Amino acid sequence: MSGLFDLTGKVAVITGSTRGIGRAIAGAMAKAGARVVISGRKADQCDEVVSNLLNDGFDALPVACNVGRKEDLERLASETRRHFGRIDCLVLNAAINPYYGPLLQMPEEVFGKMVDSNLRSKLLLCSIVLPQMAQAGGGSAIVMSSIAGLAGSQRLGMYAITKSADMQLVRNLAVEWGPEEIRVNGIAPGIVRTDFSRALWEDPAIAAQAANYPLRRFGEPGDVAGAAVFLASQAASWMNGQTI
Repeated sequence: MSGLFDLTGKVAVITGSTRGIGRAIAGAMAKAGARVVISGRKADQCDEVVSNLLNDGFDALPVACNVGRKEDLERLASETRRHFGRIDCLVLNAAINPYYGPLLQMPEEVFGKMVDSNLRSKLLLCSIVLPQMAQAGGGSAIVMSSIAGLAGSQRLGMYAITKSADMQLVRNLAVEWGPEEIRVNGIAPGIVRTDFSRALWEDPAIAAQAANYPLRRFGEPGDVAGAAVFLASQAASWMNGQTI
């Protein structure tokens, strides 16, 4: 059974992997045998994560990348191919949420920033990576969405809209690239205790909602990482177009 989840020899690129869920996914994939590419906006943070992975005996490469810049996305893909030769798994995790409040009071410039980072960047990186992945015989793409994409929100409206769009991106890319042996799936966590979501889980009113979760707690980054390993592995070989 362990072979079903074995990623030995696979190359996984994880955007936004210097902290939080992305870092947990990178660590879990490395433990499953993958060679991982750590990516984030700050080069020193990428280097720190890679240094820790190398010290633990894993194979990792740091590539600083601002996902809002097409040239950075192209460099992320090219540096990975130059170092590792290919990309077998692409985890589209990086996202922003610079606004917390009513949707119609959101500054117009925030709309563009959120669409660029949370949706456009994923589409662009897939357009760069998936054709090459297909030429190599296939692979897996994993889009990090959010439970926010399934319901309305009083303070996370624009973020929720982009996360809902992520789920449709999964479905469309799965249909288009399935014939090329590329599986595209998503993960939509609830509230996970990361710096990114700190404004939520530190809010006493929202924190009290954890009592309504079946496990009576919010998630931790490691709780999400296993799902990503599953989706990248042979265990999910017939799973496509789905969001967990």
